[in-house]
Amino acid sequence: MTFLRSVAVFSLLNNLKYLSRIFYKQDFAFIGDTPSDPWDNIRLVVFLNHTSLFEPVFLGAVPPRFIWRLAAHGVIPAADKTTERPLVGLVFKFVAHHVIPITRQRDHTWFAVLNQIDPKSMVVIAPEGRMKRATGLDVHGNPMTVRGGVADVLQAVGHGRMLIAYSGGLHHVQVPGHIPNVFTKVRLRVENVDIARYIAEQMAKGGPEQFKRNVMSDLEQRRDTYCVEDARSADSKSASGIGSLNRNP
Repeated sequence: MTFLRSVAVFSLLNNLKYLSRIFYKQDFAFIGDTPSDPWDNIRLVVFLNHTSLFEPVFLGAVPPRFIWRLAAHGVIPAADKTTERPLVGLVFKFVAHHVIPITRQRDHTWFAVLNQIDPKSMVVIAPEGRMKRATGLDVHGNPMTVRGGVADVLQAVGHGRMLIAYSGGLHHVQVPGHIPNVFTKVRLRVENVDIARYIAEQMAKGGPEQFKRNVMSDLEQRRDTYCVEDARSADSKSASGIGSLNRNP
């Protein structure tokens, strides 16, 4: 059954990949120091600037072996209110081998995620923990911040490579509650980071007591530096009064 689920998940994600390439132009590039094979030994994907449930459109930029890793070894914590939706929830339950509903609290649901991580796992997490609305704030009107769970995941994974994915935002594609647009460009920048080295760097700035805070602060700084939103999305905000080298995978 495990293998059959992996095949089913891979088939779904691969279909989404090609649908994305049909309906959206992919503006994708690696930034910073990038190994010769940037898709090798990926253990963690940190997705920043979470703006829409349409983010699977970025599958159009990744190679089939990355999709197979998701299908066979992917671990994704997903908000329980998303997985409980009638149609969207059903789809999200099949975007990785293990999709684990969480309450966004440090409770048994979060420890279920950590317990699912094994030496082959590839964890995909949106560490802000909620979506940014068109105002630039979350649904409650608060600034978008990185939450501390990503530090737990880093320590659980321990080694390998981390992809930090900087979304250009998808409000020009789909604002929550509105009909999506097609035949437009989606922008993603990706940084490939050694996990053990990253942990050591953040530990060096105050030890274990400061590690979680350092990770949260560092990822927020990286997000604010590299998440340059799509111009059409910015123009849309302005109109409503709301204040590279491509590498072919």
